[in-house]
Amino acid sequence: MSVSFDFDKLTERRNTASLKWDDCDGADLPLWVADMDFETAPAIRKAIEDRTAHGIFGYNIIPDEWNEAYITWWRTRHNYIIEKDWLVFCTGVVPAISSTVRKLTSPGENVVILTPVYNIFFNSIINNGCKVVEVPLIYNPEADEESSEKSFGELSGIARRAYRIDFDALEKALADDKTRLLIFCNPHNPVGRIWTGEELSRVGELCEKHGVTVLSDEIHCDLTDPGKEYIPFASVSETCKNISITAIAPTKTFNIAGMQTAAVSVPNPELRKKIRRALNTDEVAEPNSFAVPVTVAAFNEGADWLDALRDYIRKNKILVRDFLAENLPEIRLIPSEATYLLWLDVSATGMSGHEYAKKLKKETGVYLTAGAEYGRSGEAFVRMNIACPRERLSEALRRMTEFS
Repeated sequence: MSVSFDFDKLTERRNTASLKWDDCDGADLPLWVADMDFETAPAIRKAIEDRTAHGIFGYNIIPDEWNEAYITWWRTRHNYIIEKDWLVFCTGVVPAISSTVRKLTSPGENVVILTPVYNIFFNSIINNGCKVVEVPLIYNPEADEESSEKSFGELSGIARRAYRIDFDALEKALADDKTRLLIFCNPHNPVGRIWTGEELSRVGELCEKHGVTVLSDEIHCDLTDPGKEYIPFASVSETCKNISITAIAPTKTFNIAGMQTAAVSVPNPELRKKIRRALNTDEVAEPNSFAVPVTVAAFNEGADWLDALRDYIRKNKILVRDFLAENLPEIRLIPSEATYLLWLDVSATGMSGHEYAKKLKKETGVYLTAGAEYGRSGEAFVRMNIACPRERLSEALRRMTEFS
């Protein structure tokens, strides 16, 4: 029997201490921070209710069922075997990134990122006294035009040409004696790329050659388009497995970021020892009373909800693509294979992404994120969060046509 979920429900989020809705600088239609306007899966809500009903919220441990939930999910959804000993609890992917930077680098050393990329990577590097080394992805807008007639479920290799890794520039950055760490985004936020096995293998080979550790942020891995599958970085080769730390979580996928639950998977025992110590030193390795129940419920009972969500998001992507092509052809949509975040090239409007986003918010109340937040190569872009009911997304698009 099929189960239906109501992603069209317009749940009121104002006045709930929501970052997205209550801290959006006056905008009344926020499509910015990566947080969905969908209620989470019923199984997760029931797990919260059951835990609440117990009435006691003391200190917590990590039971075996938490490990098994991750192991089973990655085996069944991603065809990848994670061993129990590899997993370490963490309160979030961002705390894991910051702790890793602190543990594996010293102030003044280099951390490489492939830009445009998740803006918090910059914070984690700079706040720990390290130098950000941007390696811009190669942008080929003509590839977008080739794929303009394709559905988001049929892009395959064509979409892969829209953004590519500049391996020559990457090797140059990795070869610097001060470079210690590469923070990698897989799938990539904000450009929506799913990296191929060949690309991942090449990244691993170059990092191993130059003695650089890879921290792979894979928080968006379950938010691929239907029919698309991501490849875990550590699964590609023994080299990739031995030099990497992978940050994973149910929080982005199931819209439970406020539950503060994540994990790092570290196959290399010596590297894992360092990361475990780092997370404990930073006091981000202990779960709150809801972190384990929501994780177990998500991975053990959330598959049907997630599959329905992925289909809904895919249809939202198609809505945006078709609407822009018909009504705002000067805005170029980068084809997306993963995430619910769309990357829009607004250079043909004559404005930078910052100018466009600022004026759009002021004149229409629609809040998009300026692309410059994701690195210098993002200055001509804005990022749009489409994880919202279709009625809300359609209203935002309509307002964009009135923008002068």
